[in-house]
Amino acid sequence: MAEDKNMKDAINTYVESLENEQENDRLIENASKEKEDDNPEINGLEKMEQILRKAIELICLGEKIEIDTDSKELKLSVYGEDLGIAIGRDGRNMQAIEYIINLIGKRKGLTERNVTIDIKDYRKKKIGKIKKTAIAMAKKAINEGRKIALRPMSAYERKVIHNALSEFKDVTTRSRYEEPNRRIIIYPVKGSK
Repeated sequence: MAEDKNMKDAINTYVESLENEQENDRLIENASKEKEDDNPEINGLEKMEQILRKAIELICLGEKIEIDTDSKELKLSVYGEDLGIAIGRDGRNMQAIEYIINLIGKRKGLTERNVTIDIKDYRKKKIGKIKKTAIAMAKKAINEGRKIALRPMSAYERKVIHNALSEFKDVTTRSRYEEPNRRIIIYPVKGSK
């Protein structure tokens, strides 16, 4: 797909520019020589927030944004008016931004864990829809006494469904097939109707 190639090219170009900035000691996290916080992970998250702010402002020129930081869940939530290009089709641009921010965070030792990025609650809303669909399909599997195959989805989405349906004692879930067609099959437990 041309869009995927363009996204990969953009990521590669951005990573190259970061490496150049790193060589010249001009990265945002090197600019402020503040006193180190007692919790290095929170301090690292604050620096990653600055990097994310700069990236979003470059992607969405002239857009005023706000970023909420959740240090417990290592999550950065971005809000603003016109952030569609930062989200991209099916959240692909947001995933690419998240990948780049985490790459920077790991390379610079800002955090050892991945930081989740959500733009205008896109991910939160999508997770809600996925859970709602999974529950409806689980009820259908129970009522009809047959397995239900869901559409292919990402590993993250499959994990959300496995977790959501783990609370249902009347169904089991398994991931089947290979990427990019990997999907969840919902099986009713015998005698659960």
